[in-house]
Amino acid sequence: MQIQGKKPYNEINITPLVDLTFVLLIIFILLTTAAVQGIKVDLPSASAAKVLDAPKARVIAVANDGTVSIDAVPVSMSELEGQLRTIIASAPDTPIILRGDRAVQYDQIMQVLDLCSKVGVGSLGMAATRPPGGA
Repeated sequence: MQIQGKKPYNEINITPLVDLTFVLLIIFILLTTAAVQGIKVDLPSASAAKVLDAPKARVIAVANDGTVSIDAVPVSMSELEGQLRTIIASAPDTPIILRGDRAVQYDQIMQVLDLCSKVGVGSLGMAATRPPGGA
């Protein structure tokens, strides 16, 4: 005995699967952008800037007043050297990203670069620009 109007399904309904995929994508985007925190630095803009994806990178920021911070914690140059030595000793392949404000003195950036070289940072990137029209 068969109920009228009820037919067996010949296809799988993928609408819930697509919804779940979009929700997971949105969560992933929110979590990855929330992971990049730090000191607000006004980077210069460029017409062809590349976006770096470094999930375990440590960020050194040099603000426009010359203060240096690592992962949003202000430090002196000697404290920065100690923290960099600790980071490199525990994980030598840890990438370091240097962010410098557009108004900072070039000498301050060179001091941080020299310190990174002295400590033996193997992977150093500079966030020298922001995407065009970006904040």
